[in-house]
Amino acid sequence: LRLPLMPFFRGVTDAQAVAYSTSSSSATLPVTIACAEENLGVDKSIAGSVLPLGATINMDGTAIYIGMVALFGAQALGVDVSLGQYVLVAVMATLVSIGAAGIPSAGLLLSGMALQQVGIPQETAYLVIGFILPFDRLLDMMRTLTNVTGDATVATAVAKWENEFDYDIYIARDPV
Repeated sequence: LRLPLMPFFRGVTDAQAVAYSTSSSSATLPVTIACAEENLGVDKSIAGSVLPLGATINMDGTAIYIGMVALFGAQALGVDVSLGQYVLVAVMATLVSIGAAGIPSAGLLLSGMALQQVGIPQETAYLVIGFILPFDRLLDMMRTLTNVTGDATVATAVAKWENEFDYDIYIARDPV
């Protein structure tokens, strides 16, 4: 894309702040659309189609989290994980995150399946999830921040590829 990064992060800061405080990609969607149109120079038609789709299926932070929970559980319990299981967890985390709801703590509820994929019994998986639960609110804030940033990145990339991108708005020093 060859775009400077600082204007992007300056333009998406409001959406990131709302995402961090609400832990919900769906609740952040109106702010993300406004940031994309007013600060990132994304055309209204691109923002209106790419961002709602991204809020639904582009759960980058959730996919990373599910994989990390599975590997944390395996390492904490001394379970040996084969290369095939690593690949299986990565594929499963990606697919499960696509179907995850844009609501708080959805990733925690889905991580039990990943724990079972690395050979952790269901009862023990619940113990691992119970250990993570007190910290999940902070982790969920970061997951949602990652998801929303990914959505804005994809919208900016699609707008640039489709020549529906306003570079002057993108590099403006003062975001709206």
